[in-house]
Amino acid sequence: MGVDENEERSVRYGGKILLTGDLGKAFVDAGDIDRDSCEINANILDAIDAASKGGFAAVGVVIPPVSGKLRSALKAFRETCEARIILLAQMPQEPQAMELIASSAADEYLICPIRFSALVSRVSGSDPDAAVRSEAAVDRGASVVGLDAATQEKIRQLERLATEDDLTGLKNRKYIWEFARQVIGRAGKVGGRITLLVFDVDNLKHYNDLYGHLAGDEILRQAAVLIRRCCRTHDAVGRIGGDEFAAVFWDDPRRDRALDESERRSASADHPTEAICIAKRFVGELEKAELDLLGPDGKGVLAISGGLASYPRDGSTIGELFEQADRALLEAKRSGKSRIYLVGKPRNDIADID
Repeated sequence: MGVDENEERSVRYGGKILLTGDLGKAFVDAGDIDRDSCEINANILDAIDAASKGGFAAVGVVIPPVSGKLRSALKAFRETCEARIILLAQMPQEPQAMELIASSAADEYLICPIRFSALVSRVSGSDPDAAVRSEAAVDRGASVVGLDAATQEKIRQLERLATEDDLTGLKNRKYIWEFARQVIGRAGKVGGRITLLVFDVDNLKHYNDLYGHLAGDEILRQAAVLIRRCCRTHDAVGRIGGDEFAAVFWDDPRRDRALDESERRSASADHPTEAICIAKRFVGELEKAELDLLGPDGKGVLAISGGLASYPRDGSTIGELFEQADRALLEAKRSGKSRIYLVGKPRNDIADID
């Protein structure tokens, strides 16, 4: 291919792309990436040096599993070139990607794996919907450009198997644990509020014994629908085992940008009122729920016991938060069930909090 053809190709692609990181994690066709339209540097320091020489429309950075120095590397890219910085993230890394964009360390992110042509289309602007950027985009029916329908469906099935509970459609324990770990790491650096709600369905064994396991499964699905309906779109909700569920309430990074440092410190000092309001709304929805499989007696009988724990007041790690929330849940059960308790409050039951 001659120089003129290369220049024409570069214009068509919207400029050359610089890639760094483990490309096998980001692209389904990593071995077939067109080297005429990009430059690849596995080492991020080499990539920063290459970026400083200019000529790139975008820098694609694969977020590594251990990313303690990623922010400083992105800052170096900002200082050395004017290229757009696009993060290539796995689904569990989405909170980290959102935070980096909110802090202006990067410009956008794509949820991988994708085809390289999807990144090219994103950079060139020829197809703004070329790549799946979030689970919400998948739910809206977005597709990955360059993949046939069968491959698209296979990727979605793998994503669901890796991150979702097949009975309720909520996230699974592994996803919730990783999601919470990342948002806690983020809060430790930039401030913010995180509250973990752990709850289980009261008397599920009784319903299973009396009406059968199909009724029990329906109760779990109904609880999942109601908790998801009550939560905000950026909160993470999952079934973490048996009849036990968890919800991670955290501040939207886009809202965080509007908070000054004093507001962040104040926000992290107490249990967020938003989490308590959501939990109360959930209890109210449960009281109105109709369980047809239980017959005439199925209205208003669905109840849960739960515990709320907040970072950093009740714990500094996801393990500590789960431990504290579980203790509050057990206390709620010992006190008669059908209630949600806060950790360490003189009046524990959220129903007593105005």
